[in-house]
Amino acid sequence: MVADASMQELRNSFAAVVRDGDRCDLGRAALEIARLEYPDLVAEDSLRELDALADAIRPRLTRRGAADDVALVSAYLFEERGFRGNAEDYYDPRNSFLNDVLARRRGIPITLSVLLMETAARLGLTVEGVGFPGHFLVRAAADGAPILFDPFFGGRAVGRDELLERLRAFYGAAGHGEDVYRMLPQALQATGATGILGRILANLLRIYLDREDGARALGAVELMLVLAPDAPAHLRVRGMLYEQLGRFDAAAADLRRCLELAPNDPHAHDTRERLARLAGVAVTLH
Repeated sequence: MVADASMQELRNSFAAVVRDGDRCDLGRAALEIARLEYPDLVAEDSLRELDALADAIRPRLTRRGAADDVALVSAYLFEERGFRGNAEDYYDPRNSFLNDVLARRRGIPITLSVLLMETAARLGLTVEGVGFPGHFLVRAAADGAPILFDPFFGGRAVGRDELLERLRAFYGAAGHGEDVYRMLPQALQATGATGILGRILANLLRIYLDREDGARALGAVELMLVLAPDAPAHLRVRGMLYEQLGRFDAAAADLRRCLELAPNDPHAHDTRERLARLAGVAVTLH
């Protein structure tokens, strides 16, 4: 885990990698996130593993069509090399760290998607991420309709009927009677590199909050704020974590900024109560 003294250095290095937004080096940025748990991680080691995966599949490419070649890459990774979704321990934080995914060959939809995207990119193939509700997918161009692949379930292609069923299941579970036909185009919008990184960090934050691991949760939200410095929700979470960790001045600063940015947020009343409590703490400490 990154110590407090190293967090600013990690923030700075992550900011440098993501400086170009969606044109940033996705694999390297994902490995920066892994430094939350492995501060001494050498990104080049994992990047060379991605290079080796691409080198192994390169002679097999047909160049007849991007989707056909992406299907070959997917089969190589998820059938031959044994990468797969970790359904047995889905919420293990290691599923969100690209170095661990490479070493353990286990991951969650979004990190396995990064694996496929980064391997394909090294082969000159364009694969884009798709932030499908509840389950990240990837998409390759094809003659006619693009083809979607599901890295969590063996990298297999997913058709329109299955996508509609997944939407029904997702929104049905959430208690909404949504028109899935109308919602499908929105659900299939591409997600750029910064959106992918933000989703990885959001997954980690949720895991750490559920485990009541404030120190690790703080590291995740610090990087989320690199991607979105004035996101009121992130500032509110960081302020609450600072409060839990006894960093009351920093907590108050974040919560005040949150209210400045979103005075009518549904959580604004709670945020004001927290600020009042922190003011009382400051008087006591003074």
